[in-house]
Amino acid sequence: MGDNFPVNDVAHVSVQHGTNELNLVKKDDVWCVRERGDYPANFSQLSDLLKKLRDLKVVQTEDIGPSQLARMELARGQGSNSAVVVQFDDQSGKSIRTLLLGKKHVKKSGQSSPEGDEAFPNGRYVEVGTNATQVALISDPLESLDANPDPWLNKDFFKVEKPKMIEVDFPVATNSWKLTRETETGDWKLANTNAGEELDSSKSSGVTSPFNSPTFNSVLAGAKLSGTNQPTVVKIETFDGLNYTINVGDKTNDDYLLTLAVTAKPAAARVPGKDEKPDDKLKLDAEFKDAQQKAAEKLKQEQAYQQWTYLVPSWTVDPVLKERSQLLAEKKTETSDKLSETNQMPAVVPLPEKQ
Repeated sequence: MGDNFPVNDVAHVSVQHGTNELNLVKKDDVWCVRERGDYPANFSQLSDLLKKLRDLKVVQTEDIGPSQLARMELARGQGSNSAVVVQFDDQSGKSIRTLLLGKKHVKKSGQSSPEGDEAFPNGRYVEVGTNATQVALISDPLESLDANPDPWLNKDFFKVEKPKMIEVDFPVATNSWKLTRETETGDWKLANTNAGEELDSSKSSGVTSPFNSPTFNSVLAGAKLSGTNQPTVVKIETFDGLNYTINVGDKTNDDYLLTLAVTAKPAAARVPGKDEKPDDKLKLDAEFKDAQQKAAEKLKQEQAYQQWTYLVPSWTVDPVLKERSQLLAEKKTETSDKLSETNQMPAVVPLPEKQ
């Protein structure tokens, strides 16, 4: 698009292809995805795109007539040969540039396969502005520029660290359970055990690091789960004083609906150790203050995720959704060394001695 493309003036990028539309809008210096409830956009991805567009090189130009636009996939409208229309506006809504993306230019790799010679896109035919008599071939296929909003979402997400209590409340109460531990390296204990119940550590190991690296595929506006089914509620307390309440709703395809609430209950003060030396006290007090500050920053960041409902892949959620019976050790069955009466061998009766 040339060096005269004012990248810093762009405040709205719209991408339209047929009936699909994407709008990336700058609000209060934050880029948002309008079609996803104004969820934050991936700024790095958008910034890279704008710089790429500014630095695009034209490989060649070609004069064409209106009848050839469909062949170049630059026709206006909603047909299969329609162009991807990209509009750039400033903060006031004034148009800066319009770009029509058409057919991709393909180059053969020189390597053969069972399907024939392999090929890959290395450019794209575009029309800039309203000049429908000339098409330019640019040196980049711009494959990321489509009207799907999900790839533009900022995928930063909450992360549970150092849990001390994990509780899962299922709609069926008998499936629910709660695990606790006293220290960060301590053993997990099953709370409220019934007679004969014992936690199997090999089975519970999969649930004791819940949501330590979660992600999501899409979002919905608002933090209310849809559907008529009662959600499963996951409650987690951490050693940093953060408390998570995660509502897991219905599963659609491979995604669960999920909402999040985060609160904090940090320790008011550090409890000094017995016979603590002055130098150790200064060091430990500083570490305690630093940990509290980091926890406060983490709380503020993660509370920002409370405004939306997330579509979370099943591999993120399934490990913690084990029912109570799936965490228990197998009950030992007592065996007797004695044979039952029905299985006892008959007594051996000695034969009478011969006279």
